[in-house]
Amino acid sequence: MKADPEMLMSKSDRAAKLHYMANGFRVLSTGDHVVCAASGARIPIEELRYWDVARQQPYATAELASEALAPQ
Repeated sequence: MKADPEMLMSKSDRAAKLHYMANGFRVLSTGDHVVCAASGARIPIEELRYWDVARQQPYATAELASEALAPQ
């Protein structure tokens, strides 16, 4: 019996899709990271602390989130 390549693929190769809420997020599609909207950096799910609910975007650091959300 051949193994399904999808099953062999590490979760670490996939970005998660999340729905961001005021006090947390809901996983829509499994993965182990998201990509920062400002820098493009990979953010491990367990380290994700900053996001914008209205824009549905994650940020790697408080500084990046503040810069992205500052009025222009």
